[in-house]
Amino acid sequence: MPDRLRTVAGNGIGPTGFDWPALMRAGMAGAGLRPAEFWALTPFELVLLVGPAGVPPLGRRRLDELAAAFPDATANDGGCNGG
Repeated sequence: MPDRLRTVAGNGIGPTGFDWPALMRAGMAGAGLRPAEFWALTPFELVLLVGPAGVPPLGRRRLDELAAAFPDATANDGGCNGG
């Protein structure tokens, strides 16, 4: 095995830096894609499907923070949603 591959062998991360087992789980188990559909995706489509690396999903606490910072407009406050 070439040295450049030996350093990453066994940890699921290929020489390109992709964690293929995790990506395959997200695409096939998480999104329900068939293997042929998964492998037909472009890298851009894969990122759209599973989300960019390192960006956590929006949790309840962050949703509450955003709702407090940007409340819905009502008819009583002259907002555009109330007319």
